[in-house]
Amino acid sequence: MTDAAKGPAAYFPSIERKYGRPVSEWKELIRSSPLTKHMELVTWLKAEHGLGHGHANALVAHTLAEDSGR
Repeated sequence: MTDAAKGPAAYFPSIERKYGRPVSEWKELIRSSPLTKHMELVTWLKAEHGLGHGHANALVAHTLAEDSGR
């Protein structure tokens, strides 16, 4: 048995189930957006793509954290 995902990644299975897209597609959308600030991206995902706040926040936080480590 593997360890359960922690932090923002813990939301990923439910995001994929609820919205029918893999997390990799959501990350591509976030990265292709002209927006760069965390809350701007969260608001955009909620308004344009119908995500709930927690799901949008988790995707943005994880994506920005990945990108800052590059």
